[in-house]
Amino acid sequence: MPKQVDHVSRRRLIAEAVCHLADEHGLEGVTLRDVAARAQVSMGAVQRCFRTKEEMLVFTLGHIGERIGERVRARLVRSPAQSAGTALGHAATEISLLREEHRAEARVWLAFVAQAAVNEALATTLRASYAPLQETFTRLIAEAADAEAGSRSDAGADGDGDGDGDGDGDAGADRAALVDPRREARTLLALVDGLTTHVLIGHLTPPEAQDVLHAHLARLWA
Repeated sequence: MPKQVDHVSRRRLIAEAVCHLADEHGLEGVTLRDVAARAQVSMGAVQRCFRTKEEMLVFTLGHIGERIGERVRARLVRSPAQSAGTALGHAATEISLLREEHRAEARVWLAFVAQAAVNEALATTLRASYAPLQETFTRLIAEAADAEAGSRSDAGADGDGDGDGDGDGDAGADRAALVDPRREARTLLALVDGLTTHVLIGHLTPPEAQDVLHAHLARLWA
């Protein structure tokens, strides 16, 4: 009886091989032959899974995007009782790929981003990967803004608690209410992508990038 092949698992195995080769040599160094050797499958097996190199790269980019999205969701699930603002910080940290264990993934991601600038198939896949991340940011920012506005309104007109009746609490609530979640989500997504690049080229250290990210998040509600 012929051996049954799990094509989904094999495609993911091949995608991982592409990631390793792209990290070592860039996308221009990824060949079907080298992918087959790294995945320890035959050339024919690679070609049965993917008709062209572009199809293989498109699948790999989607695979990376799914992996990042799964990490974000897992991080949020681990702390279901946290505030939306804290959850937003955790999600942004996961997407920014600043930790050492994600450095290789960050290099591969940016290699795909560069190639997507001249390859519409990759650009389409990249946009599809960004969309759910932006929606997650939008939802968390909206929830955090609502919570911030509510807490400051509850504090009363003298929100700073100093008894001077200066209305700081209402002013803070008004600022939180004016936050545009979709615009801020786009801004945050662009920021975390940029921080990844700056860390990879050595312009910022990971702690410096984290400081920039945390300062930006803090200013959302300032």
